[in-house]
Amino acid sequence: MPHRIGRGYRHHQDIQLLRNVYSVLGQSLNPRDYGNPFISLSQVLRDPESLLLDTAKAHGAHTLTKDFKNYYGIKSANHGYTVVIKDNIVTPELPTTCASNTLKGFLPPQTSTVADLLRRGGQIMLAKTNMDEFGMGSHSINSAYGEVHNGTVDGPQGGTALSVGGSSGGSALAVAANLANVGIGTDTGGSIRLPAAYMSLVGFKPSYGMISRKGVVPYANSLDTVGLVAKSVQDVWLTYDILKKPDDNDPTCLSSSSRSRVHYATYARDAALQGNKILPVILNGPRFGPAAPTETPGRYHPRRHPLPTSKGVPKRIGVPLEYNIQEMHPLVRWSWMATLSHLEKAGCEIVPISLPSTKHALSSYYILAPAEASSNLAKYDGVRYGNSRHDHVDDDAANGTTLYSRFRGQNFGPEVQRRILLGTFSLSAGAMDNYFIQAQKIRRMVQQDFDSVFRMPNPLRDNTKVNKQGVDFIVVPTAPTPPPRLKYVRNATPLESYINDVFTVPASLAGLPAISVPGPRHPDYPWRPEVAVGMQLIGQYGDDFNVLKMANDELTNFHKGVVRVRYGKHM
Repeated sequence: MPHRIGRGYRHHQDIQLLRNVYSVLGQSLNPRDYGNPFISLSQVLRDPESLLLDTAKAHGAHTLTKDFKNYYGIKSANHGYTVVIKDNIVTPELPTTCASNTLKGFLPPQTSTVADLLRRGGQIMLAKTNMDEFGMGSHSINSAYGEVHNGTVDGPQGGTALSVGGSSGGSALAVAANLANVGIGTDTGGSIRLPAAYMSLVGFKPSYGMISRKGVVPYANSLDTVGLVAKSVQDVWLTYDILKKPDDNDPTCLSSSSRSRVHYATYARDAALQGNKILPVILNGPRFGPAAPTETPGRYHPRRHPLPTSKGVPKRIGVPLEYNIQEMHPLVRWSWMATLSHLEKAGCEIVPISLPSTKHALSSYYILAPAEASSNLAKYDGVRYGNSRHDHVDDDAANGTTLYSRFRGQNFGPEVQRRILLGTFSLSAGAMDNYFIQAQKIRRMVQQDFDSVFRMPNPLRDNTKVNKQGVDFIVVPTAPTPPPRLKYVRNATPLESYINDVFTVPASLAGLPAISVPGPRHPDYPWRPEVAVGMQLIGQYGDDFNVLKMANDELTNFHKGVVRVRYGKHM
């Protein structure tokens, strides 16, 4: 009997594993037929008989779980489901190149915690997906393996191809094209949420530190977060349930004690809203003590002291005034208003809030992230990683010139070189005080702004209290525009490209959980990929479960049977 990982459960009637695998095997394996989402394919796709046999076994095991029978007969709720992984996450069988010539053909000796947990959960990895080089980009066009695009780039229709977002565009495109059930990527400043919005998918960035980053090639250590993309919140949640484990090999991954503090903060909020005096005591095992210090803590009894819930208390939805920017596309603004109207009809209370530091968040991000990147990428010198240096580069070293500057210039793409130069400058002695230190101060202000508006106290800060007048969630657009055409993206200036992250960066700077879901459709505009709009739900740090639950309960009923990609079937 397999060791089950995660507590998730799927109804046996919802299992369609064989149909999904037949769909994948019945299509072309040439990534160019789908907008170039893959960099390397797993061997399981080259042995369809074995894949079908394993899938049939998993399908049968799921069928036996009716009424929770044979619950431990499967490895997880995702046993047998297919997954694709972004090429900056280390996997045991396939190379990890970060879509860069610098790491071309690099096969690491170890695997990542994420890949290991997915394997233990019985998920089938099909491919490593294309991305912006080292995660630096918002449209997945800065790749050594070619652009990722939604629509054909050749022939008379070549000018109509759309951006898939970035930098995890390959994972999103693979899921949208029915080539995998779940896509795994990373989110540094919106790299999961932006592709999800452009492809009309669900993209989730957990709280920073909830998922281990061991085996994730770093771009910006203090911002990088493993994210998930799928067609439903259920698929995202069940995969997240497998991955949200403590990991001693990653110092940034939350320990068990820190996760207990997170649970305590959620209980404290619900207890305060219900007027409940019973609060959990997190340091003494399964014991609960009263909020008043005069009473003696007693062992928790479910009938005498039921866990506090927020049932009956209306959810408060915050609408930050600073996000209503002039550059917002009219369709995005309409979708935002329609979402808020829908939530109000569902019984939520809509509350205007102010996040004054938001207007500086984007500039702060593009100082901090390149600064960390310039340090992280310093090790790629052609000696320890990647291909061997060319002969003329070695000749330069023999002549006493720089050992690896030409190697880096030849193998790093233009965007990576630009951010390395920007980061190196901001860390220089003459600029650090004026740029890097100021950006760190702005980041702290952004975090404090979020803490001041949420009901739930930040579990990582001491002496914080429940703010009963605060909000439970913040609802904002994921991107200021629908997906742009690639012909405009290619000619855009770096500043114009960076603007796409304006709504996703603040949550990343604060390390908050955020999920992007497809927004409502405008009645006057028939649905097509060109008008895809994503709505973003942001919660307090550690409130990941409630963010997922709110998105599943209230924000996933807008699109039914939409066409996400501009391709037919390739048999």
